[in-house]
Amino acid sequence: MQGEDLLSIAKFSELTGIKQSVLRHYDEVGLFKPTMRDSNGYRYYSAVQAISVNLINVMHNMKIPIKTIKRFIEHRAPDQVLDLFHQQELELNRELLHLQQAYSIIHAYCGLIEEGLHANEREISVKQMLATPIELGPFNDFNGGYFYDNFFNFLRKMEERNINPAFPAGGFYTDIDAFTDNPGRPSRYFSYVPTGHNMKDAGEYMVGYTRGYYGHLGDLPMRMQKYAEENDLHFTGPVYEMYLFNEVAIEDSDQYLIQVSVPVKKL
Repeated sequence: MQGEDLLSIAKFSELTGIKQSVLRHYDEVGLFKPTMRDSNGYRYYSAVQAISVNLINVMHNMKIPIKTIKRFIEHRAPDQVLDLFHQQELELNRELLHLQQAYSIIHAYCGLIEEGLHANEREISVKQMLATPIELGPFNDFNGGYFYDNFFNFLRKMEERNINPAFPAGGFYTDIDAFTDNPGRPSRYFSYVPTGHNMKDAGEYMVGYTRGYYGHLGDLPMRMQKYAEENDLHFTGPVYEMYLFNEVAIEDSDQYLIQVSVPVKKL
């Protein structure tokens, strides 16, 4: 090949987007060698090498061992390449699922925190809310044992259903009486997960806020009942207790921001 057909390592790096230090490393470990080295040790590459080095770089970034990549290069054949690529497809699918779940968890918390930052904590109001998928846990039993036994049981059930316990969790009360009679002790817990098999229905909801630790709702149940009476509102469904700010977003546990919402209609 004529010298004018070759590219310096700088030009080849610019063409491929692979750093010169990486190209030198590939050469040193015998993974990818330049077409030629001159008497001064300078490396020169052909333009067509860009295809193979980019594939090598993809495999290296996928954490395929260098020994495996070298075997692939030195003894490549269609069936062997296909086997290797099928194996990597499976690994990538697992990684993509993991990344997708991590994104969903972060996205869920972002939505809650943003809502909390814009909330008017001092007022109770009626808002139109969108349908939201959730995953309901088993019914709670607060008659015996420790308070958190129910929550830990809920987390175990979520894991059994392949739902990451890192998703935000909330409290579900079957109706307004369950909420006002036992505030802070939900009938069930739920996971705020986009793949949930249950649904918080769209509609008009009475929404109120309070600050406090888990299960500490203060006078919010009484204030919501009073607001309903003053505005001729009738409660029509379950009550949802959600922590917009919890230990993920705030250090002082007495300042967690709790949102309670319940569907209503005019009498």
